[in-house]
Amino acid sequence: MDKAALISMFITFVMSNDVLKYEPANQRTVESSGVPKFCHKLACPAFEVIKTTKEYEEREYAATEWVSTQQTNMDYEKASYTMFERLFKYIKGANEKKKPIKMTCPVVNRIIPGAGPACESNFTMSFFVAPIQKPAPAPTDPSVFLNNAPRFTAYVRQFSGYAMTYDVWRDQAVALAKALKVDGVEFRTDMYWTAGYDSPFELFNRHNEVWFLGKNENLSL
Repeated sequence: MDKAALISMFITFVMSNDVLKYEPANQRTVESSGVPKFCHKLACPAFEVIKTTKEYEEREYAATEWVSTQQTNMDYEKASYTMFERLFKYIKGANEKKKPIKMTCPVVNRIIPGAGPACESNFTMSFFVAPIQKPAPAPTDPSVFLNNAPRFTAYVRQFSGYAMTYDVWRDQAVALAKALKVDGVEFRTDMYWTAGYDSPFELFNRHNEVWFLGKNENLSL
């Protein structure tokens, strides 16, 4: 990948975050195709909204396929940069068919926090594989792998603005956890997911999400 292009893509990592605002479901719109507008007409995983509150949605996702990579690193930004580069190379042709693949959304990142401030966290970043792309070609990079996700239920908090630092995602995850506890919802507290839907060059109307899974759910993404 061209280094200058990659640097430009990630220049927002050093930008100041704009105001992050919770985005209630009733303020979102859906395209005539049924795809949420925040997917920007890109392929994105199908889900059904089971419940909506002022703080989060409960969604049931269909079984999906993803391409993933992992990184253990105390620095969220560095880990995210490395993982995104690997996955971007895959969709640009670093696969057994040497076939470019259209970008999809969201880019999801599973975060398993370390036990303390000096402990490393574990990250898994994934790109959604659209049904039209199946069977997805195998990656040529051994650190990248295809990943099947079963049907799963997620509790999702949505918010706008730039979300490029660990602190931003963590604060939104904390807000979601508090809302779920108030409602008596049992969920997994050992990990959470971030989901970004926008190019770094999209300045306005950005859409971000944090996910928690139900207590007995498991997801390798």
